[in-house]
This record gives sequence, structure tokens and C-alpha cells, in this order.
Amino acid sequence: MSEQGNVNTSIENGIGTVTFFHPQSNSLPGNLLQQLADEILEMGKNPDAKVIVLRSEGEKSFCAGASFDELISIKDFTTGEKFFSGFAHVINAIRTVPKFVIARVQGKAVGGGVGLAAAADYTIASANASIKLSELAVGIGPFVVGPPIERKIGKAAFTNLAINATEWRDANWAKNVGLYADVYDGIPNVDDAVNSLAKKLSESNPEAMLEIKKIAWAGTDHWDKLLLERAGISGRLVLSEFTINAINKFKGK
Repeated sequence: MSEQGNVNTSIENGIGTVTFFHPQSNSLPGNLLQQLADEILEMGKNPDAKVIVLRSEGEKSFCAGASFDELISIKDFTTGEKFFSGFAHVINAIRTVPKFVIARVQGKAVGGGVGLAAAADYTIASANASIKLSELAVGIGPFVVGPPIERKIGKAAFTNLAINATEWRDANWAKNVGLYADVYDGIPNVDDAVNSLAKKLSESNPEAMLEIKKIAWAGTDHWDKLLLERAGISGRLVLSEFTINAINKFKGK
């Protein structure tokens, strides 16, 4: 396992798997975000993959969101906008690939990790997969990940998460609001459910699945522009003295 993290892919029996890893609770620096977006798009083009599974390594964390080390290193707007655009590219990759994306959420999801779970077409989670949108606690906000989360769980539940930024919500809460489709006790049961659904989808009609995906994502064509605009908001706020102090304080805990 690389100390810088990695993204790996495989295809077996029609199931394409994209796996990411970072030693800091599967947080995502800019280079991994770009790799993740690229690999999802490539899997979408590969005729051997009928369905895509998005997963991470380890057991405790699905994804801790943005890399704090990279956040604190941002010194200008262009760099900040580019970093937050990374999440926009991954979300738009999931949105636009002509195949269903199943998210396997085996552990906690924070910030951008919640955005990935929301962007997936079908999300299967562990009972330990609590969620939190912590952005406001460090002086920014869930701007880029907001649209997919709001689309999946509604404005009220999204706003609750965004405002109460230090409060964990458990997997059952996430299931009740529609973020998780299914919740299982234990990672082996999660894997069984993911594999079972992926197998069924790999044997389903690709044209029918594509038409369902088009209907499910109707009204989001403007996201290519919208999510980049949202990245600009985060890129501006991350430069503020308030945010710099908040991130340093958070890292020091």
C-alpha cells in the first residue's frame, strides 16, 4: 500500500471494481481525486464492465473527505478551486457513466465521502457507516457535494447535516433519509449484498439500465458547470484567516 494512496481497478464476470485507498482514513488529495474520476470514466467506456462497484480499502473508514494536509497547503484561489474541483469531477464521472455505480460503504463517511455515497446509483452500507458533513466546522461548507446529497436525501435532511457539522448520524438515519439503500451488520454481509446485486446487474439489459439511469439523473445536465462554480466558493473560503485557523485547530486535535 502506497503512503501516498492509490486507485486500483479490476473487471471480473462483467463487474468493474474501482478501489481507492489513502493511509489517512481514505481521505482524498487532489491527485487521487483525478485518478478516481479518470478510472470511473474509463470503466464506463469498457465493454467488459456491465456495472461498476466503487469501494475503498480498510474497515473503519469509507472516505474521510478532503485531505487536510492539502487543504492547509492551499495559498491561492486557483489552487483551491482546482482542489475542490476534484470532487466535482468524481461526482460528474459517476453521474455521466452509462452504467450503474454501486457504492460499498463499509465504514464512516465524512464530507466528500458522503458526497460519493450520495452520487452512487445504489449505496450499500455497514451498520457502522456513520456520516457527518464536517465542512462548516473547518470554516467552509459542503458546496460541491451538496447537489448529489440534496438530490438523494432532500433539502431538509441535507441542511440538517450541513448546519450540525460536528454531529455524527448513524447508518440507520442515513438509510431512513434515502442515502443508503441497504444497511447490513458486518462487512462480510455488506460484501455479499454488493456482490449479489452487481451479479444481477451484470446480467441485466444494458440498454434498459442506461434508460433507467437517464431518468434517475434527469435535470442534472447543468452540474458540469454548477459543481465547478461551487468549487470556486470553497476555493475562496479556504483562503480566509478563519478557515486556516479552524483547519489548524482541527488537525491539532
